[in-house]
Parts: sequence; structure tokens; C-alpha cells
Amino acid sequence: MNYEIRQAEKRRIAGFHMVGPWEKTVKQGFEQLMMWVDGNQIVPLEWIAVYYDNPDEVPAEKLRCDTVVSVPADFTLPENSEGVILTEIVGGQYAVAVTRVENNDFATPWYQFFNSVLQDSRYQISGKPCFEVYLNNGAEDGYWDIEMHIPVQPKS
Repeated sequence: MNYEIRQAEKRRIAGFHMVGPWEKTVKQGFEQLMMWVDGNQIVPLEWIAVYYDNPDEVPAEKLRCDTVVSVPADFTLPENSEGVILTEIVGGQYAVAVTRVENNDFATPWYQFFNSVLQDSRYQISGKPCFEVYLNNGAEDGYWDIEMHIPVQPKS
């Protein structure tokens, strides 16, 4: 899979922290997020899912993710934001790839991307969370175009 190494700025994010099988929690988290965004007339900069665990090592019921929107640096949570987290995605070097997801099969491109990055002779994966940015509304379009980010550092 083709990718490039980019320096990413930190992102301020607001949304929901979810725990459980990603096939279930990501969908549920985005449903909650859409209601919160619409109900508070928030104008998101980006729609993002942040992944904290390796699904090959962590049991499905313990997988953690955040379903969030990126917001301006000075954003404050509005009233009636129970359960909403306000945090950030750290900046730094990321391997970045863009792909199209069809039939809601997000796992296949992620595995292909990880396999490509693991074979990189110059960079290795670092311990920060991975994330994906949604470039379109797949619920309307029937497919998702996403930008995947894997944190990397130079090999020593």
C-alpha cells in the first residue's frame, strides 16, 4: 500500500470514548457524536476515529477507541455535553495512506497498511494511537474514503 511520512500538527478533539468490539462501538460512538454535534450546532473541522489498541493482542471487549470531531484550539464544551471528552491527538510523524472502504470493511485496508509500514526500512511504528479521518459521508455515498494515520519514528 502506498503511503507517505508526514509531520502532523496536534488536533484538539471532542467526542466519545468507547470500549468494546470496534465493529459495534465505532458505529454506536458516531451515532452519539452526530446527535451531540447536531444538537449543539457544532461545526466540526474533521470527523475522526482514534484507535488505542492492537486487535491482535487485546480482546475485542477491551478495545478502546474515540469517535470524535476535531475542533478549534479555543473550543469549550457546551452545556448538556455529559459523557463528552475534550482531549487531543498528539502531533508528530505519521505514516499516512488514503483508501476507499467498501462494504464497511475497515479492517482489510488497515491490515494492508500496517503490513506495509512494518516493512519500512527507515521507520518503525511508535506507541501512540492510530487514527482515521473521514473524507466523505459513507452513509450517503455507500463507501468511505478515509485517511489512515499510523504514528512512526525513525529506526535507530
